[in-house]
Amino acid sequence: MTESRLIKNDDSNDVFKAPKDPAAKRDSFFVMFEKVIEATPRNEGKPSQEIYLDAERLKSIAKLVGGVSDEQILTLLDDCKGFHKLVHSIGIVIKTGNENAGKINFVLHNYGKRKKYETGTLLRIACPTDGTEMVVELGDFQWSQDDDVPGKFAFEFDHPGELATVSVKFYLHDAYKVPEISPEPPIAFGSKGYQAMIRKSLLSKGNNQRLKAAIEKAERGEDVTIAYIGGSITQGAGAKPIHTQCYAYQSYLKFREMFGKGEGENIHFVKAGVGGTPSELGMIRYDRDILRNGTVEPDIVIVEFAVNDAGDETNGICYESLCLKILTSENKPAVILLFSVFENDWNLQDRLSPIGRHYDLPMVSVKDAVAEQFRLTKEEGNIITKRQFFYDIYHPTNDGHSIMADCLSYLFLETKNSSRDINDIVIDKSPVIGNSFKDVQLLDRKDNIIDARIKFGSFSETDDDLQMVEMDANPFVTPQFPNNWMRTAATGNESFQLTINSKSLILVFKDSGNSEFGTADIYVDGQHIKTADPHEVNWTHCNAVILYQENVRREHQVEIKMAPKNEDKCFTILGFGYTL
Repeated sequence: MTESRLIKNDDSNDVFKAPKDPAAKRDSFFVMFEKVIEATPRNEGKPSQEIYLDAERLKSIAKLVGGVSDEQILTLLDDCKGFHKLVHSIGIVIKTGNENAGKINFVLHNYGKRKKYETGTLLRIACPTDGTEMVVELGDFQWSQDDDVPGKFAFEFDHPGELATVSVKFYLHDAYKVPEISPEPPIAFGSKGYQAMIRKSLLSKGNNQRLKAAIEKAERGEDVTIAYIGGSITQGAGAKPIHTQCYAYQSYLKFREMFGKGEGENIHFVKAGVGGTPSELGMIRYDRDILRNGTVEPDIVIVEFAVNDAGDETNGICYESLCLKILTSENKPAVILLFSVFENDWNLQDRLSPIGRHYDLPMVSVKDAVAEQFRLTKEEGNIITKRQFFYDIYHPTNDGHSIMADCLSYLFLETKNSSRDINDIVIDKSPVIGNSFKDVQLLDRKDNIIDARIKFGSFSETDDDLQMVEMDANPFVTPQFPNNWMRTAATGNESFQLTINSKSLILVFKDSGNSEFGTADIYVDGQHIKTADPHEVNWTHCNAVILYQENVRREHQVEIKMAPKNEDKCFTILGFGYTL
């Protein structure tokens, strides 16, 4: 990796002297505009906020934040060659409320052609935090010949949990012109137009018996637990601070204020959002992350996978199975289906909402609330723009999370003010898509209640470099699937062997951007089923894949070993999901 640094002059406290008035000389557009960032703990290096630019994200950011519509300019953002042709310099403005914050490092990391994360240029610049603009001229640096695409920005802090407000602007070479974009007016929270927008989110009240029961229980002063399971939006991505400004915590606070006794101490909060993962994984970790292995009985569970399930191998069976897994609990919790939305107005509401209608569940659609008004001008009735709602092309800002919380609160209030349904929902009926995984359970190095026979072979180590998430209202992060089996080149080349009696089996393995990880071949009953590639997505998170799914329970032999030419690589088995 090529790392460039600016060297401080001996006679100056400035790391870099900026032109006095670069904005007057060059056209420019924002890629970050007064965006709140947060120092998140990392497995390696300083706590940081990372903004990913690859896979056409930078083009989407330029359109969303910078208002760029010129296809010639957008195409130049595809790779480093075009980026340098377009961008003359980068302006960075960082503001903190802490006078003693010192400097924050701005990092630009180009991904390499040969080794994605290792052979590209990494530029690290210490920036002031008093709102002074630091302007970095790209021509002042040596850039690696192996640079492929702009990979990410990062902002490195000294301590986790610190906050700052950041703007990043691209100043362009003289040949390129872009229109200047004016900041939007503040969002009129609470206005009639805002309230009308929120009302559109109520896709269905559903059968209210279970939700009414939870509300009435709370009003009596009894303990009520509201739980959330989903992907990165439920984890809180885009919210700053992530643990208190996320939609989950904000809607919990609203429920507590509306229905709790006293200071609301009888209302309890469980949050289990894991970034980049679908309901295929959510159903496996439900018992561990929501029920806490039998120690928690949620009264309300919000399920948010509407933008994560594109990769669900079963096209909805896993989602319906998760819903039924929750609904069939002895304490009869209410299930609310929440449909979040991406910047391109996409989600899987059309696929998943029939499940809600089939079981008459309450459903809240953020897409229905905001997507239509995104296309309007202020004069036509726009309440919030995409730039105000989205932190990036996937996740909401604090304002976006607040809107999501208000959408859920509207359902709570409407349910409170409605007559109670006489009969409970009917769940003992044929599924609308499928329910074959509703009884799925987790098997890992710690939990093996069916006494499956396991030979570790060379998968004898335990991986501690895992996906980390903020659970519940905690600002600190918790590792996902810590009871795993890891194989390294040093542990040998023996295969992992599992003998299990089950109808179905799902493998959960670690995805990684680390070049030390390689592919593994998976065999069931001696037949090669698939090759698991930890670089398919290329960042540290949990990947679930179905190994077999049958109607009859029987014994199977599963073998996992490194693929040819990967014998010197690592591979981590995080766990399995199985049904009996």
